[in-house]
Amino acid sequence: MKIVLIGAGNLATHLGKALLEAGHDIMQVYSRTMESASRLATRAGGAPVTDLRAVRRDAEVYIMAVKDSVLPELIPQLCKGMPESVFIHTAGSVPMDVFKGMALHYGVLYPMQTFSKEREVDFRGIPCFVEGNDKMAKGVINDLARSVSEKVYAMSSEKRRRLHLAAVFACNFTNHCYDIAHEILAKQGIPFEVMLPLIDETAAKVHDLSPREAQTGPALRFDENIIREQSMLLKDNPLMRDLYERLSLSINQFSKKKTRT
Repeated sequence: MKIVLIGAGNLATHLGKALLEAGHDIMQVYSRTMESASRLATRAGGAPVTDLRAVRRDAEVYIMAVKDSVLPELIPQLCKGMPESVFIHTAGSVPMDVFKGMALHYGVLYPMQTFSKEREVDFRGIPCFVEGNDKMAKGVINDLARSVSEKVYAMSSEKRRRLHLAAVFACNFTNHCYDIAHEILAKQGIPFEVMLPLIDETAAKVHDLSPREAQTGPALRFDENIIREQSMLLKDNPLMRDLYERLSLSINQFSKKKTRT
């Protein structure tokens, strides 16, 4: 397919490369800066552009891999006068209907993964969640998704919002906890690398056990002495201390619920 890629960030970089490898024609890469557009265009093909007025009007598909907050401003400028094209955004929490009234054929292709430009990923194994407003859009988006991933699922905007929420807990909040651990260790001159086997085993366990079955630690038993002592170690950081106490309470309360499978 002939594609114009709008955006040159982390997700756009990996998606652009995957689309190129799947045999699609990346005609242009748009970004607000020429440096970013050129960098991705070099890797994914196509011409770099920084002016929406210079975006070609003859592509079959326009993929918007940009910040969620940019979409409402970007969509009216981009979709005007292109009734035959399919417009796609890649956001987890933005409904498909953000295109309504602006485009005839539109939808969503949401790859659920954490992306960093400098770290390679195997796109074939990334779950992609798709939605389209009509038969044409559904067909195009499904074909695109299946060309880059072996795991493609149809999902409504409402369910995708909850999926993204779950991903924030499973990925973003978890990584923030790594950052907190890194800070605590750094103050004692302990390298973060000592945590990696623990982190790896924690992630590996949930491939075989439910998260609730895999839970361990003082909060699970609600060992008040340890919880109190560790909370006191955080007395100079009220935000971190509050987070520790709330997470401990949440772990203990979850442990009393029926295990989900």
